[in-house]
Order: sequence, then structure tokens, then C-alpha cells
Amino acid sequence: MATQLTVRLPDDLGRALKAATRRLQRRNSDIVRMALREFLGGATHASGRPVERVRGLIGSLESGVPDLATRHRDYILKSLTRRQGSRGR
Repeated sequence: MATQLTVRLPDDLGRALKAATRRLQRRNSDIVRMALREFLGGATHASGRPVERVRGLIGSLESGVPDLATRHRDYILKSLTRRQGSRGR
């Protein structure tokens, strides 16, 4: 048996839902179901080690620095030195 749920939304969330229904050409109930599936489905993956949660993202970004993996300490120290120097001004 399907469960029926009635929810009162704050005005800002109601406007966002209405905009999403127009943009996605879906009903309110479809979008709410999608959001709940995403939220509740994501909660089951939240357990475990942090690296497991971001495994799909590892290596997917380009920093523009070709030797970041080998000289990461140098870049961090340089960044910290710059910040400390700007505080004294």
C-alpha cells in the first residue's frame, strides 16, 4: 500500500519547488519523491570511511599544477606564508 503524506512548506521552499516543477516538467509529488530518494538513499552511503564517500571524485579534478602530488608540501607552506604576510599589513 502506498503511503500518503501532507507537508506544509515555507514560502521560499514552495517557490523553489514550483520553479523545479516548471523546469523539469514534473509534478510536485514526483520532485518530492526524487528528493526523498536522493536524501534517504544518500544516508545509507554516509556510513563508512570518508574516503569511501568521495572515492568517485578522487582524481576527477584538474588543479592546473602539474607537480601538485609530488610538491604538495611546498605549495601548502607557500600558501600559509602568503596568508601570514598579509595579516601584518
